[in-house]
Parts: sequence; structure tokens; C-alpha cells
Amino acid sequence: MIECVTDPTTHEAIEAVWQLESTRLIAGLVRMVRDVGLAEDLAQDALVAALAQWPQAGVPDNPGAWLMTTAKRRGVDQFRRRERGDQIYAAIAHAQGSDVSDEDFLAAIDHVEDDVLRLMFVCCHPVLTPEAQCTLTLKLVGGLSTREIARAYLTTEATVAQRVVRAKRTLSEAGAALEEPTEAERGLRLTTVLSVIYLLFNEGYSATAGSEWMRPTLCREAIRLGRILVSLAPRLSEVHGLSALMELQSSRLAARVAEDGRPILLLDQDRSQWDPVHIARGLAALERAEALESELGPYALQGAIAACHARAETAETTDWVRIAELYERLAGLTGSPVVEVNRAVALGMAYGPEAGLSLLDQLEGLPALSGYHLLPSVRGDLLNKLGRHEEARSEFARAATMTQNERERKLLLDRARAPI
Repeated sequence: MIECVTDPTTHEAIEAVWQLESTRLIAGLVRMVRDVGLAEDLAQDALVAALAQWPQAGVPDNPGAWLMTTAKRRGVDQFRRRERGDQIYAAIAHAQGSDVSDEDFLAAIDHVEDDVLRLMFVCCHPVLTPEAQCTLTLKLVGGLSTREIARAYLTTEATVAQRVVRAKRTLSEAGAALEEPTEAERGLRLTTVLSVIYLLFNEGYSATAGSEWMRPTLCREAIRLGRILVSLAPRLSEVHGLSALMELQSSRLAARVAEDGRPILLLDQDRSQWDPVHIARGLAALERAEALESELGPYALQGAIAACHARAETAETTDWVRIAELYERLAGLTGSPVVEVNRAVALGMAYGPEAGLSLLDQLEGLPALSGYHLLPSVRGDLLNKLGRHEEARSEFARAATMTQNERERKLLLDRARAPI
């Protein structure tokens, strides 16, 4: 339906509105219609209506309220036609009342925010497999594409698409309760919720595809959800660990891109641009995580790694030996090949590039890393430090063919073409 938008400015405005409002829209609809699949369909119907009407009528002053009103009307129409659920129809009709005014929309913000968190716990219902829970949440709450989710899981887009379809069908067939879970149920689902927020933040911090290297809106949303979880589970170390990680990482956002949008790598960043407020919040959250648990979990360990960078006044004074030790502990807990790639970077900085290359040699050929662009990128960096520039260029060029992010591809190609 995108083709019906002839004005590029309106097209961009609709896309921007959808990115901002789709999660809250779907979450609010789930609360009303008690069906994840139907809620998503109604939200898509509202988007189609916007694509048809806004180019001629203009973008409304409150586009979120417009989308919600339109989606509710479509829901009422569907229930009328299908004569399904008199009680549900009455609930929707009562909720609709008249058009949603600006005042109504602003007054409803608090419960809409609750709806988003409720939707996360619904998507993490135990009737679903862990993979399906994460995938559905990233799709509906995070608004990530199948390509972005596939990259996060190092799998194929087809696999992700099938997971989403099966997950929605399973929830519907099981008649899973869509009310906000009890405190006990939250605890059972919390691990999955944490992993989803983590993946959501990572996609914002380093975008899978597109013309921008980062998507700060996703980072902010992940941090907001993380802070809510801290209030829900203040005695769990990993909740504070994830919050610490996201706060510390987000402190660098302004320093990660130049004015022209060009990516700036960690060692080249102007640390005076790092946000001291986020750093203070992150270090405080890490202290709480460490006070609650002597053996740190994966999120707290990553938070501790980020803290090493935050505490270093310059790139040269970074405690890379400590970072390498933390990555070793993290690798032991997770068994993740991606963690091992990061550990190779730390080993190269702490003990010399040969140490990093030795670890990378052990990772070559792993199926999970076959399309992971950071593997050849890190190898290229280590080879450059050894003076093996032609080999490094080849690795940077190979990495450039693997990434779908335009900014990152250009950075890698520039490094591949750089003079010796």
C-alpha cells in the first residue's frame, strides 16, 4: 500500500509515526480484543487507512490518537460482521465512545505504557517456546523486522517469519489469558523479557540495516522498559545488571557518530561527549547488581565490561586485561560465539594482536558465524596492527559484503581502500 503515497514527505512522516506509535497501538488493542493476531491486524488496517487518507488530508495533529480511533472502529466493524463475542464487542464499543480527543489521548498515556509492558509478558507466555517468546516480543513490542530479528539470532528470515506465525496461532489456540500476569507468573517469564529488552537495545545501538548506524529511539524504549522492570523486581541482580549495561552503553550514543552521520569507533570517540548522567546511573545500577549477587550473571558481566570503558579517562588507560577476564567469564556462562569474537578484541588489546587472532582462528567455520560481519572486521583490525595490510583489506572488504547497514558498509569499504 506504500505506493499510494505520492508525497515523499508524507510518506516519511507516516513511517516515523508508525515507528513511534505501533507498539503502543498494538498493546492497547490486545488489552481490548484479547487476541494478539487480531490486534496486529487491526493496527495494520489503521496503517493502511493512514496511507490512503493522510497524503490528501494531511497528517493529523495527534496521529497516535487517529490510529487508535481508526483501529477501534475497524474492530467494531469486524465483530459486527462476524457476530463474534457480544461481550468483547460491548467492551470495545464502550472503550471507543466517541472519537479520541487530544485530552483523552494524553490522559491515557499512563495505562498505555502499562499496556506495552503487559504485551511483553503476554508475548512471553509459557505456552510458547523460548525462541517464539523472544521473536514475537521483538516483532510486536520492538517493531523489528524479520531481517533484524534473524540477525540477532544468527538465523534465517524464513525461520523468524514461521516463528511469528506459529506463536500467534499457539496463543490463540491455547486460549492463553491475555491479562497482566500475576507476580509469580512475571517471575517465570522475566528471563525472556530481559533477553528481549537486551536485543531491542542492541538493535538500537547498532542497526542491522538501513541508512543510519543507530536507532536511538529503540535504545530509549529499551532503557525505559528496563527501568520499569527494576521497579517490578528490585531484588534480582540481573535486572539491575541489564539496566547498568544499557545506561552505560547509551552514554556513548552522541559520540558514536560524526555530524555527517559517519560512524566513530570506540577508540576514536571524544569521551567528553559521553553523557555523565547515564554513566552515573549505570555505575549505580552495577553496584546494586553486585551487592545482590556475588557471582554476576551475563547482563551484569556485560555491564561490568561497559563500566571499564566508562571509568577510563582515555582509550589508552582502559583496563583491557580486566575486560578480557570478564569476557572469559561471560563466554563460560553463555557459550556464545559472538562473545568469543568480542573476547578476541579484548585479548588483542591486552596481550597483542596475535592473541586475538589465535582465538579467531578457532572460531572460523562455526555455522553460527558464517554471516557475521564482525568476525572478518575484527580479523582485519588485528591484521592491520601486525602490518599485514593486504590481508586486512581483504577482510574488511569481506565484512562489507555481509552487513546490511549502509553506514557500516561504507566504513568497512573505506578501511579496505585505506592507504598503507
